[in-house]
Amino acid sequence: MELDRKSIKEFTELIASKAPFPGGGGASAAVAAIGVALGDMVGELTVGKKTYAAVEDEVKELMAHAQELREKFLSLINKDAEDFKPLSKAYSIPKDDPNRDEEMERCLRLAAAAPLEIFDLTCEAIELFMPLAQKGSKLAISDAATGVVFCWSAMYGAAINVKVNTKPMKDREYAEEINKHIDDAMQKYWPIAEQTYEFVYQQF
Repeated sequence: MELDRKSIKEFTELIASKAPFPGGGGASAAVAAIGVALGDMVGELTVGKKTYAAVEDEVKELMAHAQELREKFLSLINKDAEDFKPLSKAYSIPKDDPNRDEEMERCLRLAAAAPLEIFDLTCEAIELFMPLAQKGSKLAISDAATGVVFCWSAMYGAAINVKVNTKPMKDREYAEEINKHIDDAMQKYWPIAEQTYEFVYQQF
């Protein structure tokens, strides 16, 4: 499956259809990819300018990280769809099948894996934007704010797509461990995203 190679029109049409994927996880990955691309653009408009020569090396490092994250997010659009397939089939297993619970548990864990990875990467991405907003080209500072909001939104989207899979899990210890990881990370990273956006917003 190559969802990441579809046009925006095709991709959004698939989301809007009855097709089981892409869904919230893949959409979150796509939004995050756009978000970090905006961060990378801030860097592109900064490097090579005499005004920003003192921060060029740091900005280049931020750009390289953004580029790496963008590629990972794009690959996760496909992974999320592939990992959801077994779960979509498992729901049709008869409830009196003695193997149903074990298969459902396996598929729920698999379906949670991609959105969990998307979630963790959005947290990484959010950290890139404050230094880009502070040190990047003033001509592109609004794009840093837009990018961090996209990654912030993707973080929330990925989080709920993890929790929709942990809720039915029979292994509650495993599920609650993942839920705690999500909750703790959100408490840490949403203020970073908000502060970055406010830093930029207050300049206009």
